[in-house]
Amino acid sequence: MIKVGIVGGTGYTGVELLRLLARHPEVELKAITSRKEAGMPVADMFPNLRGRVKLAFSSPEEAGLEACDVVFFATPNGVAMQQTRALLGAGVKVIDLAADFRIKDLAVWEKWYKMEHACPDLVAEAVYGLPEINRDKIKGARLIANPGCYPTAVQLGFLPLLEAGVADASFLVADAKSGVSGAGRKPETHILFAEAADNFKAYAVAGHRHWPEIKQGLEMFAGREVGFTFVPHLTPLIRGIHATLYARVGTDVDLQALYEKRFAGEAFVDVLPAGSHPETRSVRGANTCRIAVHRPHGGDMVVVLSVIDNLVKGAAGQAVQNMNILFGLPEDVALADVGMLP
Repeated sequence: MIKVGIVGGTGYTGVELLRLLARHPEVELKAITSRKEAGMPVADMFPNLRGRVKLAFSSPEEAGLEACDVVFFATPNGVAMQQTRALLGAGVKVIDLAADFRIKDLAVWEKWYKMEHACPDLVAEAVYGLPEINRDKIKGARLIANPGCYPTAVQLGFLPLLEAGVADASFLVADAKSGVSGAGRKPETHILFAEAADNFKAYAVAGHRHWPEIKQGLEMFAGREVGFTFVPHLTPLIRGIHATLYARVGTDVDLQALYEKRFAGEAFVDVLPAGSHPETRSVRGANTCRIAVHRPHGGDMVVVLSVIDNLVKGAAGQAVQNMNILFGLPEDVALADVGMLP
């Protein structure tokens, strides 16, 4: 059995990890930490886990994380980097669901996250945990940087175009929408029901901190610098990301065949038939990215539609997928859920 610890188990990402890991046949949950809620049974906070998770929250100092095989950090940015070195030294593998190890350029990371990095030497070692591009590296990793939710949907949507070199890399646009759970469980005015319901708005148009993470990935796919514009929006959904992506391509490219070939055999990327329009509800609760590719009017503009559940393929599900790869298990263990409709 894989002995698992979770640091920061009280947020939406933490409870989603618990939901998935509680039924994982190869996992033994050893510790779930929260300083504020130490001593509280997990099921008292999250009643959906009643009968599934019998642990209580514990303080990080008393959790015995060094005895785990792998520790997930479902914490705010800046927490994992304070504890990772000691865990790695104890032989524990680390999967960070925050942004501490995603961006390789430390100056860029410190600019966007407004703090000094605590262990810059480990950033170079960390493997970016997007299995569809880094599966082999993940297998041998000690430290995995789990991708962000927007970056997952956007990078998977652009990946075939840039890898094949058929898109103009100087003009890439992502118009993306997220449900309110992407903002976390902390109480903030803009995600109160009366503020977010019956409303739709763009935010962080001048610059969102997922922009450098996405740009880093797109440049790796393209093998050159890219011109990339990213505009996020908040929608009155609980879960879900819908990314509408724009690029220019040559008119002789068979886009449908390109996407089907690139993602053939990928358990968690579903390329829909030509002319399809994926819906966020089709992936709710599932570790799936659904993609459709269009060329309006047969011109040189391609429109890619990419949808995920931000808490699953965009966070906890992808983290469990990475754990499965890390420990030599089939990638779909505990992740075979069908999306929930209605």
